[in-house]
Amino acid sequence: MSAVVIVTPAGVCECLYTEAIDLWKLGDLTVSRASDIAFDNDSQLWVVRDTGYRELYRHCSREACLEWERDYLDQQETAKHGGLK
Repeated sequence: MSAVVIVTPAGVCECLYTEAIDLWKLGDLTVSRASDIAFDNDSQLWVVRDTGYRELYRHCSREACLEWERDYLDQQETAKHGGLK
């Protein structure tokens, strides 16, 4: 798995949390959830939702949801910063 840390012009580092990089070595961390994965008993599927509880993806495999979530959030973060050059 690769990890990308974006440093803003203000000197703030932004990324998806990963233990692939010792982020705490960069300084104090502020961590917030970007999404949530929970099992839906009615449909018998795992569901990925954003912080507004909007459904983004569903699958019978939690691991598939975790992989989709990482890819989706990586794309969102890259787009937020104008893409990586």
